[in-house]
Amino acid sequence: MDRLVIALGGNAIIPVGKDGSYNDQYQLTKEVMLQIATIADEGNEVVMTHGNGPVVGNIMLRQDAGFKVHGIQPMPLFVCGADSQGGIGYMMQQILQNTLLDKNISKPVASVITQVRVDKNDPGFSNPTKPIGPFYTEEEAKRVMADHNFIMREDAGRGWRRVVASPKPLEVIEFPAISALMDAGVIVIAVGGGGIPVIYCEENHLEGVDAVIDKDLASELLAELVDANVLVIVTQVDKVYTGFGTPDEKAIDNITVAEAKVLMDNGEFPAGSMGPKIESAIKFIEQGGDRVLITDPYKLYDAIHGKAGTIITR
Repeated sequence: MDRLVIALGGNAIIPVGKDGSYNDQYQLTKEVMLQIATIADEGNEVVMTHGNGPVVGNIMLRQDAGFKVHGIQPMPLFVCGADSQGGIGYMMQQILQNTLLDKNISKPVASVITQVRVDKNDPGFSNPTKPIGPFYTEEEAKRVMADHNFIMREDAGRGWRRVVASPKPLEVIEFPAISALMDAGVIVIAVGGGGIPVIYCEENHLEGVDAVIDKDLASELLAELVDANVLVIVTQVDKVYTGFGTPDEKAIDNITVAEAKVLMDNGEFPAGSMGPKIESAIKFIEQGGDRVLITDPYKLYDAIHGKAGTIITR
């Protein structure tokens, strides 16, 4: 029996090339949950995390449209993150509950709205670089900056976008609740979108802060806390590649932490794509984890059984 943290990327919820309708999300999530149900029925303990990139971006688009048309004041980014956790968690939870029922598997499922503490003095806050939300023209961006006091930057010739900090995750606030649910045999969904970023204010109370925590780094932290021995990162590609997108592209079946570090140093895994996943994998193994699996939504079950994906070990 393994204790697994399975981190589902945003593309494990919204299919690549689709418009992101609820039906699109539902159909792909159903396929993933069929695999999760079987994995759990085989005796494994499962905690799931998920991305929220496409979903929270759509929430922000709706907010902007609501403000322009009806003057409805937008919610802070951390509230949008909480909204996405609730919506995605509900969908995953319900689909998995129905799937378990169809398979006559008696296992409860619960999603936990999860706060993740960051350092208010994290360097990311003084130099926000994480682009979020829709693209704007320069004129529109100036209007948004004036209306909402956002920081906007031009993004690689594609338009202007809001940028926010991406601080390192330090503490999963709801970990005691997650742990108690796991001890009771519950399949838990937590740390959606990297968690709702919070900081300590007066007397160690918590308050939300506008930022985006990397989902893979937050999932790795949770995996450490729950003593998982396997971390599974579900992303857009079936395996990790060197020379990705070039004529020399080559899939990696197995790799050690030492080999992964060399490839990282050689620039094989960019910060905006595979970099955080490999960084999370290295940290998880170095903190005592057995293995990390990286694959796409369709090969999740096979990857856990050593028949697909990239396996990273000590």
